Amino acid sequence: MPVNAIVLITVERGQVNRVAQHIVDIDGVTDVFSIAGRYDLAAVLRTQSNERIAEVVTEAIRDVPGIVATETLIAFKAYAKSDLDAAFSIGNEEILDK
Repeated sequence: MPVNAIVLITVERGQVNRVAQHIVDIDGVTDVFSIAGRYDLAAVLRTQSNERIAEVVTEAIRDVPGIVATETLIAFKAYAKSDLDAAFSIGNEEILDK
């Protein structure tokens, strides 16, 4: 079962694009978003273990030049739109057939 995490990243002024392009190439990073608000970037990680998440954050992401700070959020459970659609349709077949 994969482990998911989101890493919120603050970068030096003018470095968002360069840092994002570097991070998205790291093994274990699935997406990087530039975001508004307190942080500059949000990186989505998906690996096979908590240990691998720790390696990606501490040995790869935090070593990227231009990063000022990070905050890592470990996901307990992942919800995908397709999963939610299926969950809400369970037991409703008789309603849909009427």
